[in-house]
Amino acid sequence: MSVGAESFGRLWSQLEPIGRDPGTGGYRRYAWTREDLTLREWFAGEAAARGLDLSTDRAGNQWAWWGNPDAAVAAGNSGLVIGSHLDSVPDGGAFDGPLGVASSFAALDVLRHEGFSPSRPIAVAQFGDEEGARFGIACAGSRLITGALDADRARSLTDADGISMAEAITSAGGRPEDLGRDEQTLRRIGTFVELHVEQGRRLIDLGRPVAVGTSIWPHGRWRFDLAGQGNHAGTTRLADRHDPMLSLATILQTARALAEQGEVLATCGKLQVRPNGVNAIPSSVTGWLDARGADAEHVRALVDAFGDVVARHDGQFVQESWTDETFFSPGLTRRLSKLLDEAPLLPTGAGHDAGILANAGIETAMLYVRNPTGISHSPEEYAELSDCLEGVDALARTVQELAG
Repeated sequence: MSVGAESFGRLWSQLEPIGRDPGTGGYRRYAWTREDLTLREWFAGEAAARGLDLSTDRAGNQWAWWGNPDAAVAAGNSGLVIGSHLDSVPDGGAFDGPLGVASSFAALDVLRHEGFSPSRPIAVAQFGDEEGARFGIACAGSRLITGALDADRARSLTDADGISMAEAITSAGGRPEDLGRDEQTLRRIGTFVELHVEQGRRLIDLGRPVAVGTSIWPHGRWRFDLAGQGNHAGTTRLADRHDPMLSLATILQTARALAEQGEVLATCGKLQVRPNGVNAIPSSVTGWLDARGADAEHVRALVDAFGDVVARHDGQFVQESWTDETFFSPGLTRRLSKLLDEAPLLPTGAGHDAGILANAGIETAMLYVRNPTGISHSPEEYAELSDCLEGVDALARTVQELAG
């Protein structure tokens, strides 16, 4: 067995059970929970096992450094960072995020076995709260250190149980007062390369195991609130009801129709119904719209039309996040495609920490590993071991190219 295969297999077997529901096979790895702390301990242990210097930035993101990044910055150099995230969406798949972290450690193991001596510091990074499953803001860890997410707003975000991010961080032993743009961390990052499982079917169609990312579509999230009147399901006449679920049904159908007209992806995948009783007419409904597409004007047009429909049902409509189209560094993208045997170039509709760093002016690139199911954010998300090892090899070659 090769060094890469042995290393990746061991890392993957350690990660696989953490936060997994034995019934559904899906994962619930939310920020600042017991599962998250277990993953952080695992990351710290892997860093220590390799003699890497572990640091945690102002947002709680973890960095395992091979070499001294501050000395390099003082000498006019900066580090190469590889990695991804370890958290998940509700009942998510095993590969979204953890594949990039495990592959990064495995790639370093391959290079060290080969006697590679880097010309610049290298770090494996683990970004926190990338999915935003608990507090509603995707890529919170990278947004905080780049200043794209205001620290006061982040501290006040609450989860479904009303627990604020500040309270969650405190309970986990962190310091919410430290949240904010992190200049020292940003200076250390000269280049960031994120490896990720493909969230789609392009590589299946192309017959290739690895691709290089070009861009991320513009995308955002919006919350809508619909008010009703709570009442008894068995005694309230239909004519006397003010049921927000009827408005919701119309609004959801409208989202699909608008998406089809504008060639945009629109999803309402999260709802909060109050009081959420089988025999009670709801008093209110809160929902979230996720909209994204290749053309920002089309996305905005859908969102405006959707907001008008919500308003006609006396609802409130508020933007929670928006990210313009993001392009990874074109020169680096072409360079890696050539290096990796003319790997195909793919845009994506999925957001990533690499996109946040790219928007902060950092040189970035992404590598995608084939997903034979084409399914993501689901227990059916998958990657063949042989393709995962192709990803490790591609990442090792990338590090060799950029830090050799």
